[in-house]
Amino acid sequence: MRKTKLFMDTFVDIQVVTRESRDVTEARIERAFNAFQKVEQACSRFTSSSELIQATQAVGTPVQISPLFFEPLHFAIELARLTDGIFDPAVGKVMEQQGFNRHYLTGEIIESHSADTVTYQDIFLNEQTRTLTLKKPLVIDLGAVAKGFAIDLAAHELKDFEGFVVNAGGDLFAGGLDEYGQPWKIGIQHPYQKGQLIETVEISDEAICTSGSYERKNLVKPDLHHLVNLKTHQSPNEWVSVSIIAPFAMMADAFSTASFLLGGEKAKGFLEEMNLKGILVTPELQMVRAGGI
Repeated sequence: MRKTKLFMDTFVDIQVVTRESRDVTEARIERAFNAFQKVEQACSRFTSSSELIQATQAVGTPVQISPLFFEPLHFAIELARLTDGIFDPAVGKVMEQQGFNRHYLTGEIIESHSADTVTYQDIFLNEQTRTLTLKKPLVIDLGAVAKGFAIDLAAHELKDFEGFVVNAGGDLFAGGLDEYGQPWKIGIQHPYQKGQLIETVEISDEAICTSGSYERKNLVKPDLHHLVNLKTHQSPNEWVSVSIIAPFAMMADAFSTASFLLGGEKAKGFLEEMNLKGILVTPELQMVRAGGI
């Protein structure tokens, strides 16, 4: 069975291999879709009613937040520490300034207030009280972790099926085996030829996520795209595509972005240090493999 819905500015496609009844299968798929709806409502910087927007209105005051917001934000901050701020969830205002500020459903333009200089160190999470405190006004962007987090929650709802794939715009988790009893064959998008593949991998009970400079370009400045280094306000272009295979989609999602931002040999060494597998593509379409893939 296969179904598709729109969430988080992308089409979410779920397919399952099962001997269960249609009613049971559809109910589980619907719960998987609900995970995307809940994470979007918690983590969107585009919706005024989202938990992220509501929780970041107050500065200097601890705000209790739900696990659906706390967990991806905590992961993003830890990755920011690991990369010395090259990856940084405080990048939201810079993203707005570079044109990535329009709600995908309503078309509404988002204009937020932020201090001039901010980093992840201005975001304090208390693990004991599960509270968030901002030291300065800033805009949190969880675009590199929230979709992967939603994929993982959806995959949890489908884990009892013989096989399944949760695919959110090319970022996915593949569980079990396909309808032929084989590992899932997953294609990696060619950076320059839409609809074509540059490579295919086989995975089972793993996630693969790709960050690429070709997906979301700045309409005014062609050398800028949605992957932005907060320190320089620039988009690195040493890679054109970075695909990461990891045990969980949130890891693959975040580490693909972090590796893209690190660029060059730093990215390859970083992945090997983290014991993750990756396929990194240069602008000249040279494929660099990391982690024994």
